[in-house]
Amino acid sequence: MDGFLECRGVGKTYQGKSGAVEALRGIDLSCGTGEFVCLLGLSGCGKSTLLQMIAGLETPSTGTIAINGTPLAGPSAETSIVFQDHGLFPWMTVQRNVEFNMKARGVATAERRDRAREFLAMTGLSGFAERYPHELSGGMRQRVGIARALTTQPKALLMDEPFGALDAQTRGRLQEELLQIWEGQRTTVLFVTHSIDEAVFLADRVVVFSPRPGRISAIVPIDLPRPRDPESPGFIALSKELRRKLAPDLHGAPLG
Repeated sequence: MDGFLECRGVGKTYQGKSGAVEALRGIDLSCGTGEFVCLLGLSGCGKSTLLQMIAGLETPSTGTIAINGTPLAGPSAETSIVFQDHGLFPWMTVQRNVEFNMKARGVATAERRDRAREFLAMTGLSGFAERYPHELSGGMRQRVGIARALTTQPKALLMDEPFGALDAQTRGRLQEELLQIWEGQRTTVLFVTHSIDEAVFLADRVVVFSPRPGRISAIVPIDLPRPRDPESPGFIALSKELRRKLAPDLHGAPLG
């Protein structure tokens, strides 16, 4: 593994009205080029905070983050982020939403139009370029968000529970589509989730977080061939292993 993305001793403390709140402590994590890594843990364990720091939207209180050997000092052209709330502009068509990131980076009109069409086709949205977000289903809106993130050709795609608000059937379909896109693009993916089954279905490795202050408690390789069958013995065994690793933190709470 080439260590395309490196976190060393990363911590985050917020100053609140009632005093300091330590969200993350001592995160050491290395991700290789083209690797699919899921960050798994209960809500509030700091995994989204780590993702936002890797995106350059938050600054670590301690430690360093480097992308492709360069220390991070704000948002990087090497990364793009997709949130659970797709963040589409309701007054823009799908085409214009997908072009937005490229326009912000000064990409010429003809090039961004052609590249947007390419990624709309890749995400199955070619026939919806002139629609508005309110005319789309939740799954389709999330596809638009993914297409927009990919148009800048990021080396690392950062995804913060992008399918968490979707129904199970749509979620499963988008998981499969994401893997197809990833297998074609081979960008590094960091994917935040609190779903064990989603992590096992998607990841090359699963990074398990403990509660606040968030720390890495385990890193579990997922050595299963793709496509993965959630009913296979290997899949079930890995899901059980991850559930055991999370068990001290669950206190009886259900985790999908």
